[in-house]
Amino acid sequence: MNRVVADFGCDATGGQKIRLRDLRGQNVVLYFYPKDSTPGCTQEGLDFKELHAKFRRQKTVILGASRDSLASHEKFKAKQEFPFDLLSDPDEKLCKKFDVIHEKTLYGRKFMGVVRSTFLIDAAGKLRGEWRKVKVKGHAAEVLDAVKKL
Repeated sequence: MNRVVADFGCDATGGQKIRLRDLRGQNVVLYFYPKDSTPGCTQEGLDFKELHAKFRRQKTVILGASRDSLASHEKFKAKQEFPFDLLSDPDEKLCKKFDVIHEKTLYGRKFMGVVRSTFLIDAAGKLRGEWRKVKVKGHAAEVLDAVKKL
């Protein structure tokens, strides 16, 4: 770890185009989740929302990302009152860049889906933390602890 993350850009809630290079000088928590408005994804977002002020005090931006459309993200963000932006990645370019699309099984059916994963990028753009196959409970707090150690 500690490699520089190549710049990326994605359409985001609020009609924005967010680029990693524009966030230099701040830490970035980029969390990938499977689907808007599902129980685990909602809880994960709410956990990051609850700790949002503490992340801000650590000069850290939180970004959620999934393959859902911007329209879906806007509804999800508004309903849950997330204080951070969601990135829409319908063409899976960002998901593939971070290697979060893998085969999953649900009710015996195999499909390609987003594996819940989080990446911590420091203010200089270096990857400083990586969590794969995330379990939601306690995860946001664990990421905050890692940010505090930067």
